[in-house]
Amino acid sequence: MKKEDPVAVLDFCGMTCPAPLIGAKRVIDDIEPGQTLVLISDCPGTADDLAAWARVTGNELVNTDKREGGKTAFTLRKGGGPRRRVNMTLDIRGVSCPGPILEAKRLLDNMQPGEVLLLISNCPGTPSDVRAWAKGGSIHLEAEVASGRGNHEFYLRKN
Repeated sequence: MKKEDPVAVLDFCGMTCPAPLIGAKRVIDDIEPGQTLVLISDCPGTADDLAAWARVTGNELVNTDKREGGKTAFTLRKGGGPRRRVNMTLDIRGVSCPGPILEAKRLLDNMQPGEVLLLISNCPGTPSDVRAWAKGGSIHLEAEVASGRGNHEFYLRKN
């Protein structure tokens, strides 16, 4: 197993909250700092639960991946290990498109290559806008995390 491979994949499809969160906690308590696990759930409350739990426990919700059938795969990293480095944060919740992209571009233009901007937005168009922008090559989308109730976090590295 490579270091970045998850140590466990938990499938909680068909179970309602808080079962996925409780399952994640039981496993994350037994793994080493920096190791990851993947939790798959179809419960709509899991994203909010995991985001809130990660914030208060020092663990990290690394990524979310929408899958068919209403399922989502959540990658969680146990705290105390390597964390994603962020040079600047732009929390622009409440601003409609194209505002989040325009403001992020303005900030990134003044950043050095390799620096990372954390963009937080709840505009429904921002995920597709960010993905399209990243395809252009001026930035690299390191991660996209659904952090609850329409909020998205984008880790953008300037190329």
